[in-house]
Amino acid sequence: MMDGGMMGGWLIVLWALLILAVIALAVAAVVWLVRNMDRPRGDGGAGGGRSAAREELDRRYAAGELSRDEYRQRRRDLET
Repeated sequence: MMDGGMMGGWLIVLWALLILAVIALAVAAVVWLVRNMDRPRGDGGAGGGRSAAREELDRRYAAGELSRDEYRQRRRDLET
C-alpha cells in the first residue's frame, strides 16, 4: 500500500516540475523577444541594412570623401 502512495507523490512532483519548466520557457521567450525587438536585422529587413549604409554614406560625406552632389545622388539611390 505504501508503494502506491509514494508513486502518487512522485507523480505530483514530476507534474509540478514540468509545469514550472513550461512557465520558465515562456518567460525566457518573452524576455528574448522584448530584448531583440529594437535590434535591426542584419539581412536588410526592418531597415537594418539601409541604416548601416546610410550611416556609412554620412560618415564618408562628413570626412570629405564625397562631394555634395555625389552624396545627394547616393542618398537618393538608397532611399529607392
